Amino acid sequence: MEEEIVPESCKKARIEETMVKVAVKWNNTMYNFELDDTDDIQILRYMIYRETNVRQDRQKILNLKGKGGIKITESSKIIELDIKEGKCLMMVGSREEDIASIVLKPDEMDEVLNDFDEPDQESESYEKKEVYLAKIRRRIKDYKIEEFNKPRPGKKLLVLDIDYTLFDHRSSAENGHELMRPYLHEFLTSAYEHYDIVIWSATSMKWIIEKMKLLGVHNNENYKILFYLDYNAMITVHYDKRVVEVKPLMVIWGKYQEWSSKNTIMFDDIRRNFLMNPKCGLRIAPFRNCHLNRAKDKELLKLATYLKKIAENCDDFNKLNHRKWESYQP
Repeated sequence: MEEEIVPESCKKARIEETMVKVAVKWNNTMYNFELDDTDDIQILRYMIYRETNVRQDRQKILNLKGKGGIKITESSKIIELDIKEGKCLMMVGSREEDIASIVLKPDEMDEVLNDFDEPDQESESYEKKEVYLAKIRRRIKDYKIEEFNKPRPGKKLLVLDIDYTLFDHRSSAENGHELMRPYLHEFLTSAYEHYDIVIWSATSMKWIIEKMKLLGVHNNENYKILFYLDYNAMITVHYDKRVVEVKPLMVIWGKYQEWSSKNTIMFDDIRRNFLMNPKCGLRIAPFRNCHLNRAKDKELLKLATYLKKIAENCDDFNKLNHRKWESYQP
């Protein structure tokens, strides 16, 4: 088995990464972005999209010039831009306002794409690319983790998504418990026996905390959450001719030496979030339309059994194929 690439490549930078600050003005509002020097124009467009909801193909960025008059293309690096201090780029473009008569938020627009299973691209090893490892080193250095509890010696690590994994965030209900995936607390209580638990969501920390309080997870007496990670711990990558954000577990491994791909597993309903750590990800069936599916959804009960089995019988999770988790036998 090929030796895992952890963390040493992320803990010690082989190059000195720098950040580039870019100001973009749109509709009389100024947006300030901080990008890695290895990022390109496509990633800048994606960051603009996240803030403005103007799709990348509808953005017209003015004053976009290269240093020394070099020609700028979509693959040009941000560091190659000729941006004078105190000056900003101008962006012209319109939001999508004709879809169901509402303006979709960035995560809602992503949801349209997420409804389809992502194709396998195992031939391209994202976790070995220096351009992405450099971004991870930046996150390890700059991202601040607020621990709610201390890691317990000898415990493995379970990293969980929220939306459509633990919680149906699109259906309407009178209270949060109606949107909660069945057996959530039983699942977390069972997992806590062998795993320290981290919640990682592609939303802001404010909403993570609110959702976890709403579900009764934040301060539960039967299990403890180690910490939360939000979208700021994610990195952007080029995937399938577009720019997406993914959850690199190396950000955690670079800060905590007790964990690696040997003893970490991540649940998410979007497979591409595993691009930087494909052997560690288990794609959970999304929990949608909770009012119709609550009575028959037993995914967390079955996964609790799987977690217990592998914790007690497998000393190296790299040996597992999480796609076949339902048929796993020690």
